[in-house]
Amino acid sequence: MPLLPRRFERLRAVLNRRMGDLTLLLEHVEKPHNLSAILRSCDAVGVLEAHAVCLQGRLPTFNSTALGSQKWVPLQLHASSEVAMRALKERGFRLYGTLLSDTAVDYRACDFTGPTAFVLGAEKWGLSAAAAALVDQAVIIPMRGMVQSLNVSVASATLLFEALRQRQAAGLVPEAGEGVPPERYRGLLLEWAYPEVAAWCRREGAPTPPSTAEGAISEELPRTLRLRC
Repeated sequence: MPLLPRRFERLRAVLNRRMGDLTLLLEHVEKPHNLSAILRSCDAVGVLEAHAVCLQGRLPTFNSTALGSQKWVPLQLHASSEVAMRALKERGFRLYGTLLSDTAVDYRACDFTGPTAFVLGAEKWGLSAAAAALVDQAVIIPMRGMVQSLNVSVASATLLFEALRQRQAAGLVPEAGEGVPPERYRGLLLEWAYPEVAAWCRREGAPTPPSTAEGAISEELPRTLRLRC
């Protein structure tokens, strides 16, 4: 079925508000409900992609809580926390880890307007010693009750929405696609609008085909693909 112009405009409007410099890294967070809720919060805030390190031999799974958000916020998997955190640092991210330590500060006292990555561990164990050693700043969400921590999905949402609040106050929330690297924008829009065409381009090593303002692909494609556009 051809893509309706209003659907294409909706996809483009969402992509225009995505932030490539705000993300989170999940260490051994494996419960489907938590992963689903976290990616749903990422989508709501405008996070472009998230990152995860899984226990050996396990892959992330999702449930209905995600409402399909895993389709719009890809979860990039890494071999280890050290590999993931060093890669994020090389891209200019400042890493904020949720853990109780003598150096931890109230999350509201931090500046999340620059490239920011929140690093969160599983509820039962928290961050590993290796991950804790690599964060740039330890943060806490102050508790006023008997329980000393939030569910990891709630903590993720709290941190992400604080980052969004700060960026809105500073006038730094993208509205016209400036939050996504230009080299990724067209590819992501094609992936969202025409996933089968995007998959064909990857298989064939073909460039991203141009599209009209209404979302129609303005380039000859194989007949089997044209029928789906």
